[in-house]
Amino acid sequence: MPIIATTLGTYETASAAAAARGRLTATSQRKIDTALELMDRHVDTADLMTHLAIPIPTVTTPQMFTYGLQQRARSNRKHIVLPEGDDDRILKSAGRLLQRGIAELTILGDEARIRARAAELGVDLGQAKVLDPRTSPLCDHFAEQYAELRKSHGITAELAREIMCDVSYFGTMLVYNSHVDGMVSGAAHTTAHTVRPALEIIRTAPGISTVSSIFLMCLPDRVLAYGDCAIVPNPTPEQLADIAICSARTAAQFGIEPRVAMLSYSTGASGTGADVEKVREATELVRSREPQLLVEGPIQYDAAVDPRSRPPRCMIRRWPAGRRC
Repeated sequence: MPIIATTLGTYETASAAAAARGRLTATSQRKIDTALELMDRHVDTADLMTHLAIPIPTVTTPQMFTYGLQQRARSNRKHIVLPEGDDDRILKSAGRLLQRGIAELTILGDEARIRARAAELGVDLGQAKVLDPRTSPLCDHFAEQYAELRKSHGITAELAREIMCDVSYFGTMLVYNSHVDGMVSGAAHTTAHTVRPALEIIRTAPGISTVSSIFLMCLPDRVLAYGDCAIVPNPTPEQLADIAICSARTAAQFGIEPRVAMLSYSTGASGTGADVEKVREATELVRSREPQLLVEGPIQYDAAVDPRSRPPRCMIRRWPAGRRC
């Protein structure tokens, strides 16, 4: 029990305590997380919404998007590995996820150092598993597997053992062996450091030959997925088609209705050039491979996101009238 010393008398102290008011500001992250966790635990929000009968809005704010993701994650809890255990942002986020019951976590790094730093930050990682790749009994087994997977590339058992001390490779092997469901990385590591192990070990999904990425842009009234902005600098038409299809599938997994705009400096037939023709060819490849997918291209960004900016000659063949991407 906390004890507070005061120079006031009993009555004055009781009056001052009774008059105290808790302050919850936008920067009070710990209070916000505690309030949300108590709300989730003690309030039947589905029943509350039924009684309130609030109409479902047509826009998706960043808060709504984040809340929806958290609810989906909490209803089907997965085990995630976080390889960047030496980053304070990761430790703080891990504490929030555990407090909210959103996921099970494994954090990679020196356990004593991670738990000591978490205590300094006021973060409770009691429910998280912490693994050090350098001392984990899994390291030798992972090294044997990796050496076998990469033997054609000259990887020896000794070199594989050294590589498995890298948190990105060790975390990827945890995913590969189904010890965890997924890995979240990139706060401190480069894109190459994050992606390379997955390319070497897990590889691409069936039917997809191009590795690509997307990022989610949370705008005031909607969430857009942009791909690819990190992996393939100058894609071919075939790679562009792969990127569009993969981006659409990923967007759908995040609850975003896929409507794909194949961006170019030209809309429809308003311009010509090698880059425009590349996008036009890629668009046709997408339509032939995924006939049910709503896709348009080539199209300029403003015409894709705002129907009012489309010139009269622009006919979006596959999108409902007035719809934006």
